[in-house]
This record gives sequence, C-alpha cells and structure tokens, in this order.
Amino acid sequence: MRRLAACFAAAVAVLAGVVVAPVAQATPSPLRYVALGDSYSAASGVLPPDLTAPPQCLRSVRNYPHVVAGAIGAQLTDVTCGGAATGDFFAEQHPGVAPQLDALGQDTQLVTMTIGGNDSSVFTNSILACSTAGLTTLGAGSPCKDRYGSSFEDTIRSTTFPALVETLRAVRQEASRAKVAILGYPWIMPASGGCFDRMTIAEGDVPYLRSLQATLNDAVRRAAGQTGVTYVDMSQASEGHDACRPIGVRWVEPVLQGTNAVIVHPNALGEAQMAARTIEVLRLDRGR
Repeated sequence: MRRLAACFAAAVAVLAGVVVAPVAQATPSPLRYVALGDSYSAASGVLPPDLTAPPQCLRSVRNYPHVVAGAIGAQLTDVTCGGAATGDFFAEQHPGVAPQLDALGQDTQLVTMTIGGNDSSVFTNSILACSTAGLTTLGAGSPCKDRYGSSFEDTIRSTTFPALVETLRAVRQEASRAKVAILGYPWIMPASGGCFDRMTIAEGDVPYLRSLQATLNDAVRRAAGQTGVTYVDMSQASEGHDACRPIGVRWVEPVLQGTNAVIVHPNALGEAQMAARTIEVLRLDRGR
C-alpha cells in the first residue's frame, strides 16, 4: 500500500511537470526579401564587392539591402545591378544577368529598389553635360541650363514616369503579397553654391541640377502613389549630406577628391542611412 501511494505521488509529480512546462515557441521563419534596382541600390563603388554578384553589376556587400537584411534578420535575394534601368526588370541587362522581375514570387514578403535614374541616361547625361559645361566657363554662369533648358526634365515627365508606373505595376503583380518600397535618390548637389573643386558644376547650374533631381524624385513618388507602392522619401534625410560636404558628412561621393571608384554615387555611410530610412518608413524594426 505504501509502495502504491509512492508510485501515485510520483505519477502526479510527473503530470504536474508536464502541465506547467512551458510550450516551446516556434521560431518564425526569416522575412523573404528581394532587392531590385540600379547602382544606388547596388552601392556600386563601395568596398568590399559582393563576389556572388555578376561582375558587371558592381554590387557591394555594404549596400542598403544587405544592411536592412542584417538589421531585421531577413533572407535576402539581391539582384541589384549598376546601370539598371526600368527595362532591365523585363529583359536581360547583360548576358547571363536575368531580368530582375525573375527574382520575385508569390512567397516574396518584402521588395525594395531605386530605379529610374538611368532611364534615357538622364542622370549620366546631365551630370556629364553640366560638368563639362562648367569647365568651359570656369564655374561662372549657367552654361548647362542655357544649353539644355527643360530637356532633361521633359524626358523624365514624358518617358521615365510612365516607365516607372509600368515597372511598379509589374513588381506588384509578381509579388502581390509583398511590401513593396521604392526609394527616392539622396541629394547630389546642395540647393545653391556648389563646390567647383569637387563637382565642376557652374554656380548657376547648381540649382538647375537640384531641380532636375527633384523632378526625378517627384516622378518616383507619383509612380509609387499610382501603383500602391510605398515611397521612401530621402530628400529631407539627405539634406546637408550632398557631394559637396566633407568626408564623414556626405552620403554621395563627388567627381573629384572622392573616395569611391564610382563617382556621384552613395558611399557606405549613404547606404547605411538609406537602410535606416527604409527600416523607419516600413517599420521593419517593429515587426512585419
């Protein structure tokens, strides 16, 4: 009888242990994150390079998608590629570099990108044209504005904007369950003044290029609004961090006296700040 009572007590203790033992919590799977976009997303010129990327893409492991993924513990698929335009979402950018839309699926949960600046070569052509024009006048006047007028902004409104709308609609279709965000481009030039020793833009063309970039960012913003995509505005955050600022302050490297091999592109600090702004706007640090 005494032995039976002892066995009963032991059984009760075991059962009690089973009852009070905490239920193990299932570990949530990492967020499936796909990064699309151009050299501002790839962080072209920032070291070290991503050795898993096609060499033509000049992708860095310190680009903002890698920073975001590291901060939130996401599973990153990074297909960003320097020089990408909206058309490269639909077709091969280089032999063996698949259309960027191919990386998306119905299981994708987060998508980010910068895109549009390379359409019709607006970014490249305007910087090159205005830098060359500034040299001809030794920084005086507004030779670039005088020569090109509204042509760059007209191209953005007539060609880049509808291409952005088409592209963002395609992204939404291919990843219909995902949060989709497109970032604006951080400021390259200050509102006025300039820095002719680093950016050979004539003083009168500094506001001209600033207006051009504002027009591009506005096209990105309007395309995002029209397609239900989140716009990550970088204009206020990047104010005072343009290419004319000193090292440690600037987020974009200048043409001369810069630290990156790829000029007029974000440095590691700029990419980190783009990541921080993305996390803030999408509230990624506060859950999905």
